[in-house]
Parts: sequence; C-alpha cells; structure tokens
Amino acid sequence: MTAAPSDPGTRRRPDLADRTVVVIGASAGIGLETARQVRAHGGQVVLVGRNPERLQQAALELHPVGTAAFDATDTDRLKQFFQDLPGPVDHVMVTAGSPAYVPLEGMDLTAARRAFDERLAMTLAVALCSRDKVRAGGTLLFVGGTGGRRPGVGMAVMSAVTAALPALTANLALELAPIRVNLIAAGFVDTPLSASLLGDQLDARREELRATLPIRRVVVPADVAALAVHIMCNDALTGGTYDVDGGQQLISH
Repeated sequence: MTAAPSDPGTRRRPDLADRTVVVIGASAGIGLETARQVRAHGGQVVLVGRNPERLQQAALELHPVGTAAFDATDTDRLKQFFQDLPGPVDHVMVTAGSPAYVPLEGMDLTAARRAFDERLAMTLAVALCSRDKVRAGGTLLFVGGTGGRRPGVGMAVMSAVTAALPALTANLALELAPIRVNLIAAGFVDTPLSASLLGDQLDARREELRATLPIRRVVVPADVAALAVHIMCNDALTGGTYDVDGGQQLISH
C-alpha cells in the first residue's frame, strides 16, 4: 500500500542534515543568507567574519556550532582557524572580498596588489589550509562575479581576477579531488556591500535592472544562496563556474 504523503517515513531528509558548513564572510549579504539556508536544510554552520558585532548578531539568529572573527586575507590566522576546528567539515563557502575598481590613471600598485591578494591569494590559501579538514566529496565554494568579463575604464584588476578565478577553480578541483571545488559568478546582487558601493545611486540602479533584466527583478542574496546549497548537495558538480545574474550579461549595459 502506498504511504500517504503525511507519513513520516516518506518525508525527504533535509539535504544538509548532519552536515557542517563553514561560511567565510557570514556576517552579512550572501554569506549570511547562505548560512540561513544551510540551517533551513538541516545543516550546522561555523560563521567567520571580520566584524565581531555583526558576527555576534548572526550567531544570535543562527545558533552556529562556532564563530571566528578575523580577516580571511590574514593567511596565518586562516591557517590557525582550520587547525583549531574540532573535527572535519563538509563544505566551505567563501564570500569574503569586494570588487576592485582601480583606474590606471592614478593607480596605486600597493592597492592593486591588495586586490589580487584578496581574491586569488585568499582562494589559494583557503584551499591549502582547509584541504585536511574537508571530507571527501565535500565542497570548497567560492563567490566571484560576472561584471569583470566586460572591459572598461577602471576594470583592469577586476577583469584579470574575474578571468583567473574559473581557471583556478578548475585546477583546484583536480588537485584536491575527491573534494569538490566550484565557483559562483554573480552579477549585481542587492546586498549591503552594493549599497555601500553605490550610495545614493542604489535606487536608480535597482530600477534600471528591474526594467532591463530578463527576469524583471533584481537578484537578491537568497538567489545566490539557493544556488550555493544546490552545489553543496549535488555531488556530481566540480570544477565549474555557475552564473547567477538574472540575465545581466545578455543586455548591453
């Protein structure tokens, strides 16, 4: 006899039940929303962020198994963090970092180097420091962008990083196997970081995107988080770059 849909024996087990996810950049935006969705799917979270106050607010909401407040570009601190984890984890997601718009005219090379370090060196550092802590079949998941695929004034550093991250992801997927390594490339996402970058131009940008994007709405952190959870749960995915931009690349601006 077929069990009724309400029969507990037929209910699907949460996708991330009994899984532990480290979210680096968890105190706001995409990282915070991903942590929320991991918890909703039955998983446990370890929250990492630079801002202790925001991290504490996130912890009050999500009841993580651990928190750590530090800058993920600090390689020594990152290494110590993974060494101090009490046991293995299943997934590590990294949303830390921000876009680097650096025009050549007046470029400060120290700032440019810092921008490369924040994305490329940090990606390598996470791979090196976490490889003995992530279970086989688990995921390293990084978040990049799509905006740098289009050249423009001030985009030299960002475009180079945008082009490098998919290649780095694919190579890490081979070297770290059976750990899976993937990259999410996001377009404009309506986050506190976007608000800080755009200032009083934010509302105009939202309206422009609502009018021009094929999906007729702005991409929000929940859209990216849903993709992140899917990549964690689908163990056939590795070495890939997955765009989530509402079709932004399909329009001319």
